[in-house]
Amino acid sequence: MYTVFYSFFYLISLLPWRVLYFISDSIAFILRRVIRYRVDVVDQNLKIAFPEKSAKERKKIAKEFYQQFTDSFIETIKMLSVSDKTYDERFSSNVEVLNDLYASGQNVQIMAGHFFNWEFANWGVAKYSKYPFIAVFMPLSNKAFNKLIYDLRARYGSILIPATNFRSQFHKYANQGAYAMALAADQNPGNPLQAFWVPFFGRLTPFVKGPEKGAKLNNTAQVFVHFYRIKRGYYHSEYEVMTTTPNDFKEGELTALYVKVLEEKIKLHPSNYLWSHRRWKYNYDALIHEALVVK
Repeated sequence: MYTVFYSFFYLISLLPWRVLYFISDSIAFILRRVIRYRVDVVDQNLKIAFPEKSAKERKKIAKEFYQQFTDSFIETIKMLSVSDKTYDERFSSNVEVLNDLYASGQNVQIMAGHFFNWEFANWGVAKYSKYPFIAVFMPLSNKAFNKLIYDLRARYGSILIPATNFRSQFHKYANQGAYAMALAADQNPGNPLQAFWVPFFGRLTPFVKGPEKGAKLNNTAQVFVHFYRIKRGYYHSEYEVMTTTPNDFKEGELTALYVKVLEEKIKLHPSNYLWSHRRWKYNYDALIHEALVVK
């Protein structure tokens, strides 16, 4: 069954880029104008993030978001048959930032946001950095598609750990020398009452505590990665060291620094963020009131 599934998508990947982008444009139009996939969520998120922009400006950002959203999936299919040479031509980064840290022997946490195209960026770390690259991922419910994405991400030797098995598997690799581990740290926490609440676009927003705790426990350098589209089908990853001394920060300060940088990068490329994700689904005042009542 998987062979049939893989063969179908591989054949699609052989189509020329321009044909695939025509398909992407068509899907983006259907999602936004016909199905109206999470249109209300996108619009509300943009109002929160950019209240100073006009409705016309936010509408333009939303339209560009849907294009990049569908492009990322179409490009992922294309990656099934992309050659090393083609990838080298379409991706760039300042990977020397990571390689300099590797020379120091320090472990690295690569802190990312939900930018496009994360599959291009994942390949870039594994292919060009000197670190063994650990990628934490959320398994997909469809087993065939999950295997397809798993095999794709492992092409350049990435060590893939399901988020559901992180505690039981991570230690096997953490004790084998210096590593770089990528985390999308802007996920909504499972329990917002056990999160760090940090201002994000002017609103107190819960962020998971795990990345900060892990960084301090293992004295891991924190590197923010901002990946974005240069032009259609061409991407760049910019690595920026946030700190090599995480234990110098008080509780919550390292997370606040990450959120500050994340917001700055989103403002640089507004349509490059996953606005269909309900980043502000929790209300601080309501949650705290509920917690007090329960007590």
